[in-house]
Amino acid sequence: MEKLGLSVILSIMMLMIPLIAQSKEGIPDHAVSIEQDNTYKQLSEEDPTIEPSEEVKALLADAKIEIDNPALIKLLNESTFSPSPFAFGYRAKVFLGHWPLAYDSVSSEVNWDFQVVNVNEVNNVNGDNKQELYYYQIEEKHVKGALTAKVSQSDQIKQMILQKARSEHDLPLTFHAVVGRETKSSKTYTVPTTKIGRLTATIPAVKDTGKVTIGEVYLELKGSNKEIVIKNVTKQDVGAYLPIANYLTFKFETK
Repeated sequence: MEKLGLSVILSIMMLMIPLIAQSKEGIPDHAVSIEQDNTYKQLSEEDPTIEPSEEVKALLADAKIEIDNPALIKLLNESTFSPSPFAFGYRAKVFLGHWPLAYDSVSSEVNWDFQVVNVNEVNNVNGDNKQELYYYQIEEKHVKGALTAKVSQSDQIKQMILQKARSEHDLPLTFHAVVGRETKSSKTYTVPTTKIGRLTATIPAVKDTGKVTIGEVYLELKGSNKEIVIKNVTKQDVGAYLPIANYLTFKFETK
């Protein structure tokens, strides 16, 4: 019986291995973390996720449209609305503004060859012996992400896309990645005689595309009850390129 139980447990574990592997980010062998070697110490961007208060959670639960805009949730958290329980017949509608409400991701893919930031080269055409080539960042490089469409309140929409993309990828996503001058790697590549060796370093990025929901937000007060009301709802196609901080993809070739 014990052997049977052990066999069942091992079988379940074997079935789970492919699922675990699929859940991890598929980082190729030629993509390398430079977090420890980067001479520019990249500050991690603050996670835009903001937890709503219990009162705001109740308001959001009753809303007919999903709201995940951190800026709007922050505003609701900081606001106090306490109509009197004895205010029978009391009515008010407070206009909170025109807001991006939620972002729904349709596709999210990693481009491991997003933007070239450095090229190292060794000319061994007339050499008598093989030579070694290694990565050495010649000058500081800044790679900035961007939205794929022109939208109002772009800063809020950027944060919403970043929030959603980070939930999909176990990678240090940002809108501004920097590789410091003189960043280098100890890994070497062999350049044979009669050849020119070239090592190209590229910053990868995630391209996330989807739709943003936009609408007018009202807080409606009826006696002691509060309710969020959304009007004039529209949707817009939008996406973003999000560089991956402290990662480089290397391509070595000889000619």
